[in-house]
Amino acid sequence: MARYPSDLLTLIAYLKMLPGVGSKTAERYAFQLLTWPHHQIKEFADLLGTIQEKIQHCPECQCLMETKKCHFCDLSQRDPQILCLISSARDVYSIEETRVYKGLYHVIGGLLSPLQGRNPEHLQLEKLKKRLSTLAINEVIIALDSTLEGDATALYLKEELDRWGLRASRLAFGLPMGSSLDYVDGGTLLRALTGRQSF
Repeated sequence: MARYPSDLLTLIAYLKMLPGVGSKTAERYAFQLLTWPHHQIKEFADLLGTIQEKIQHCPECQCLMETKKCHFCDLSQRDPQILCLISSARDVYSIEETRVYKGLYHVIGGLLSPLQGRNPEHLQLEKLKKRLSTLAINEVIIALDSTLEGDATALYLKEELDRWGLRASRLAFGLPMGSSLDYVDGGTLLRALTGRQSF
């Protein structure tokens, strides 16, 4: 039986590392890449080789930024009294699409999941606490996935915020149980943001 060339197998193995990509999909992607013009392949390879240097995490909020100035930390354009806690830098774009939220963000770096070894020390709470001590925050919005991990993390964060004397709210109705912010449409997320409740 004929076997794929070793470099093609390596490419397929890398593609399978992407979320939601199984063996058959990885094979289709790999064979599609083989049909691309050489200049496109080179541009793609160059981008992959430099993307982590070109796109950095803001040292303050941990959102993504292309330049030395973070758009999401610009106090001239953001409400400095509200802080939204999100689990990943990707979530900020879902919330920004609603065009309702104008406050600041803070990426906590994931969700609690004891089965995967993700405990409270993984949440970068010292960075959050330090930041909260320098800002005049009146409300902290906990905007996490409506999953078991998201709920457990939200409860843990609420207890910490209570200890720090801060008022917490959480995204309200409209988010179905088990949903990820990545897959929630803008209208639903808009209702959840505007209808947030004390937590």
